[in-house]
Amino acid sequence: MSSELPKPEAPKDRVIFLTEEEASEPSKVTLQENDENPPGLILSNGDINWNCPCLGGMAVGPCGVDFREAFSCFHYSEADPKGSDCIEKFAEMQTCMQGYPELFEEKERKQDDKGDAPPQENIEESAATEEPVEKSTPSEPQ
Repeated sequence: MSSELPKPEAPKDRVIFLTEEEASEPSKVTLQENDENPPGLILSNGDINWNCPCLGGMAVGPCGVDFREAFSCFHYSEADPKGSDCIEKFAEMQTCMQGYPELFEEKERKQDDKGDAPPQENIEESAATEEPVEKSTPSEPQ
């Protein structure tokens, strides 16, 4: 068993007392101006923000170089329609992604398969329990 007491940790905050003279001087601290548009995908200078969480980590990883090349090509493209000159870059990116199915699996298709189409047995049951409905027009007596 240890006979030593744990050493106290450094305090989180530090208190500083000012004299009246120090407090009467104007502050020399300058704050950074707030950017009107906080950084998103495209920075205020028009560059791509590769650290944007909206990219979901696509800019890094095994296909990060291909993604950055394809996305940069599209962003700076002046072709009509935009990005039509980048098809080869996107094809290279897609080829890379196909080599890593565990990272780039198609989540949308899995959701569509599960949520949109009801199971076949439910369709047959509902069709069997529906009764025929007679259709008539307002001019025909029933």
